[in-house]
Amino acid sequence: MALSCFADNSRPPDAAELAAALGPAAALWGELRRRAEAAHGPLQEEWKHPGKSFGWSLRLKLKERVLLYLTPQQGFLWAGIVLGERASAAALADAGLPPALRQTLADSKAYAEGRGLRLELRPGAELEPLLRLLDHKLA
Repeated sequence: MALSCFADNSRPPDAAELAAALGPAAALWGELRRRAEAAHGPLQEEWKHPGKSFGWSLRLKLKERVLLYLTPQQGFLWAGIVLGERASAAALADAGLPPALRQTLADSKAYAEGRGLRLELRPGAELEPLLRLLDHKLA
């Protein structure tokens, strides 16, 4: 099964399909997009289907730089972020981030492009930790 609930590579989901799949999490999807753009300027949106194991995900980009990966699921979404080593170090030192999130980051494997995190966001989830990570990424 694909990471996304939209596995058919012939076309990305339209707004109605996305809202139906996300259900109550659709508001969270929209709020995350709005808040990221409000904090960091106009963002471009790019749907990608990297393969059948992943399905469709939305990339929020600042110019050519991918800031966040949003992957829809039935009733929730995955938010992915990749932090370079400087941003990772700053996030690990950020006492305002939940300790469990800092531990997950510390435990994540470091690759050439950085450390990747995928956070499960369900209705009612707190967006502040993810937005703080985004701030570190762009600092």
